[in-house]
Amino acid sequence: MEEKTEQPVNEANSKQTHQLKETLLVSPEGRILLIGVTLAFIYTLWLGIKLITSPEESQILFGMTATDILFGRAAAMAFGYSLELGHATVITVCIIIETILVLIFYPLFVFSWRHLLVIKRLRNMLDRLHKSAEIHKGKVQRYGIIGLFVFVWLPFWMTGPVVGCVIGFLLGLKARLNIPIVLAGTYVAIFGWAFFLRGLHDRVASYSSYAPMVIFALLIVIIILGNRLHRTGHENKNKT
Repeated sequence: MEEKTEQPVNEANSKQTHQLKETLLVSPEGRILLIGVTLAFIYTLWLGIKLITSPEESQILFGMTATDILFGRAAAMAFGYSLELGHATVITVCIIIETILVLIFYPLFVFSWRHLLVIKRLRNMLDRLHKSAEIHKGKVQRYGIIGLFVFVWLPFWMTGPVVGCVIGFLLGLKARLNIPIVLAGTYVAIFGWAFFLRGLHDRVASYSSYAPMVIFALLIVIIILGNRLHRTGHENKNKT
């Protein structure tokens, strides 16, 4: 009996694996994922080289990377400017990080949505992305492509590029249209934050050398409190 039950399961698993391999090679989402993983590998390799050639700068870059992933572009850029990185480095690093996040999490969400690839460790994160996207979907849908661009560009809670590309998918946008719109909105937002934060840094630095780090710390606190208030408000809304 055990052999009979195990055989269909093994056949189903091998069929699913074969289907996933074909999807990765043929589908737009598969190609996007491969590009994202390749870009992430190149970026990690560059950080490794920086660690050898310029240890102090590499620590700042690692800090920027972690801050962007955890708290978003504004906090990461404030962190970079507070440690005297220039425009070129801060903008380039943030563009690379946010591009990698979109190119990896968008196809993973699509594969999870289609039940082609389910990663248990990412399931809760993808579920949160889906819920956040559903909350804002109606607002974006009113204005179509322009609405998606503005949504990604706006510096509000849960309006980042990863949520934006999920909204685009839920609205039925093809990847070849969805990804460029989301990335364009992201890049415009990064340049906007760059000039704002750099100007703010120069002003406060004239008063105290510690002021830029204080602004960075305040941004982190505001982001954490804002996200908690956003989640609490959404949970209370669901209860009523």
